[in-house]
Amino acid sequence: MSEHATRHSRSIMNNADLIIATLKANGVTRGFGIPSGNVLPLMEAMRTGGIEFVLTAHEGSAGFAADVTGRMTGAPGFCLATLGPGATNLATGVGGAFLDRSPVIAITCNLNTDQLGRRIQMWIDHHALFKPITKATLRLERGCVAETITRAIALALTEPKGPVHLDLPEDVALAATNERVAAPAQAGRLASASDAALTRAGELIAAAERPIAVLGSTAMRVADPSLLRGLIERHNLPFATTTMAKGMIDDNHPLALGCIERACRQVQRKFLRSADLIIGLGYDTVEVEYEAWIGDRPLLQIDIEPVDVVPSVNVVHQVIGDVDSSLARLAALPAASSRWDKAMLAEHRRSFHAALRPAAKSFTAHAAIDAVRRALPRAGVLAFDVGAHTHQIASQWSADAPKAFHITMAGLGR
Repeated sequence: MSEHATRHSRSIMNNADLIIATLKANGVTRGFGIPSGNVLPLMEAMRTGGIEFVLTAHEGSAGFAADVTGRMTGAPGFCLATLGPGATNLATGVGGAFLDRSPVIAITCNLNTDQLGRRIQMWIDHHALFKPITKATLRLERGCVAETITRAIALALTEPKGPVHLDLPEDVALAATNERVAAPAQAGRLASASDAALTRAGELIAAAERPIAVLGSTAMRVADPSLLRGLIERHNLPFATTTMAKGMIDDNHPLALGCIERACRQVQRKFLRSADLIIGLGYDTVEVEYEAWIGDRPLLQIDIEPVDVVPSVNVVHQVIGDVDSSLARLAALPAASSRWDKAMLAEHRRSFHAALRPAAKSFTAHAAIDAVRRALPRAGVLAFDVGAHTHQIASQWSADAPKAFHITMAGLGR
């Protein structure tokens, strides 16, 4: 084909171009994946459409990268793979995003439409594969590509956020289209909690003498992280965090107790069980079940959906609705007083961190973690893989800012 003919053919938008233009209009700037024959039309559309293609070593890594991109940017992360083994590899990262509740668009590039369902090399049912680990799995079809992509983005960004899978047959990707790029997707908004629920929560906080808040992974997704600190400081609430919520309030805050259910977990459990009220702020049991550590302490849950607990957990009240709204309204209540002494909290932090760093004559893992923390800028971002090492890192590492500490719940060991 001549250069002129090539330019002319690219001036006509095909569905791959439309997909990339729609993603770009919704804030997507890069996509992660591995080249393959069926992926090439989408890669070419990315090249000409201004979305960077980032080569990964494995499709699973593309899913993990898209997961963290979705957490960090607020726009959906984007990953792509070929059919069959490419799709099965991608499923690991997409499953991680599902457990992490990260907004992701995952596209598998498939055979031509007339070949789908045949026993052809590499073909499997992508929709059956991705259905249990996504919010939805949709086929891209001629004539409704823009609508489907926009609906997928809105769904991915609506709480609880998560991945949406799209399957793209190669003939659909290459087909010319006269569809227009739709307006940016609008995520669904959660209703605010009721006045009665918030009033009762305020009464429980005011009545407690030794309340402790525990921040979880839903808190990581609040639109305004300063609301968390506002509530904590307004009511003088000592707070602990789960692994994923580290840094939502500076770990060096005077009211900070540290990370729970990782290294030296018994030290933390003992202190948490000295509370007369546990306040779960966006606490999602995907990280660790309440029954693992809460004992018989009464629980006030503030989250986007009803808490997932066994009957032994003493849930005294729940505030269900948009978490930003709940935090702001609870912080506007008259300040509560508690019997917590700042010197007692400081001593707990000191003893907890001392337990994490036992004396040794050799160079230890905890010494290595401290060395990396000293070398990394305070505003630096730490990302690390799952395994037993996560226990020590999560408890020991000091996170100073929101979304500066990243791990997936997909394989976090207990």
